[in-house]
Amino acid sequence: MSELAKRANLSKSYLSNIERNINRNPSIEVVKRIAAVLDVELDIFLRPLNTSGFQQELDQDLIDLVAELKDTGIQINEYKTLIEFIKWKNQNTRVEES
Repeated sequence: MSELAKRANLSKSYLSNIERNINRNPSIEVVKRIAAVLDVELDIFLRPLNTSGFQQELDQDLIDLVAELKDTGIQINEYKTLIEFIKWKNQNTRVEES
């Protein structure tokens, strides 16, 4: 974000407000500068996102994962234990790296 703000000649806080939807109506000039820095055509940049397809794909991925897990015969409690171990390991790894 810092690099984008610098290259578009905008403050980082202003850019952050746009990103967090606090500033919901940036000027067209600001939008043009951001699009130019990102090397994206303005009409593509302004096109609304179609997130429903992404959500359906994500839902299907989760459904497929659950089906695959069921096929292994391993009980759900065993997966919960494994997930808790991975979380614990990740937290301890981050602490050691600090």
